[in-house]
Amino acid sequence: MDFDLNDEQRLLKESVDRLILDQYQFQQRKQYMAEPTGYSSTMWSRLAEQGLLGLPFSEAAGGFGGGPIETMIVAEAFGRGLVVEPYFATVILGGGLLRRAADPAVLAALGPQIVAGKLKLAFAHIERHSRYDLANVATSATKDGGDHVLNGAKSVVLHGDAADKILVTARVSGSQMDRDGIGLFLVDATAPGVTRRGYPTQDGMRAAEVVLTGARAQMLSENALPSIEHAVDEAIAALCAEAVGTMQSMQDLTLDYLKTRKQFGRPIGSFQVLQHRSVDMLVALEGARSMAMFAAVMAAEENPVERRRAIAAAKVQIGRSGKHIGQEAIQLHGGIGMTMEYSVGHYFKRMTMIDQLYGDADQHLAGLAALGGLFGAAA
Repeated sequence: MDFDLNDEQRLLKESVDRLILDQYQFQQRKQYMAEPTGYSSTMWSRLAEQGLLGLPFSEAAGGFGGGPIETMIVAEAFGRGLVVEPYFATVILGGGLLRRAADPAVLAALGPQIVAGKLKLAFAHIERHSRYDLANVATSATKDGGDHVLNGAKSVVLHGDAADKILVTARVSGSQMDRDGIGLFLVDATAPGVTRRGYPTQDGMRAAEVVLTGARAQMLSENALPSIEHAVDEAIAALCAEAVGTMQSMQDLTLDYLKTRKQFGRPIGSFQVLQHRSVDMLVALEGARSMAMFAAVMAAEENPVERRRAIAAAKVQIGRSGKHIGQEAIQLHGGIGMTMEYSVGHYFKRMTMIDQLYGDADQHLAGLAALGGLFGAAA
């Protein structure tokens, strides 16, 4: 298999790498986080100007026409910069759901607004009881004329406090755990009956608790779970790539520290035991990188079982590698690694959150086993 990037992908990588290097140093990120929205509106406009907000959308919708590989390139760079803008919520999750579940007319209306940076989305799906089960939905939708009325509560809605519109899952039929009967709806974030409580998350991002009390909504799909599962798998693939960028930065910071920190008159990196530990970090990083590439290749797979196997296997490796690299980075830095003034701890926080999003390593390992492993068939 050819893993080389084509000319357009190389140009994309050079462009986004340069953007992160110039505009997303650690001190700049702290300034962005201090803004009222928790991110930089100027940076959001710059992402739009460079065409990054249109990455997964077709050219007909004003987008870049990119696929999972292009998303992987951008996500890895964003992981190195610890980007706090609502790119994942709006472009990857929101855009993925629109492309897979919405009517073409809706995509044609909303896509250009997202590409231009004028519309931000959030996906409200998780409920307090649902854990990692995408089919566990209690929020209800009742038809009322041409619209539906939603009642329920959603938790940890990523960048939900900054969204202009919210994609909400609600049950139109069946019981709480049924796979059928889960609809996808579009809600105006400022509509009557929508209450949002925003808060910062441990990794410097933002999330919100969203309560729907008789909120009117537009239905996008009546039986949306298969589309949701595919969009979430694509989002997990992007998270895996972001995690690789995060791990790469932790590895680079640690290696540099081992070369400059002196003890007993010489750099601590000259001690063999620390060299062995840094090599173990590198091995874990390359294992994660390989599985992130595998996830990107398989993200567009239409066979849900094969796609699920690949994504689950990647998430397992990402979780294990991220934990190992993060713990080693903190330990090898010593006390400075735990301070808010130094970046390595912030990378580990983001890595920990990525592990938890849409199922941690243990959850995905159990799911992979239920499917008979990466290449096997369930008995």
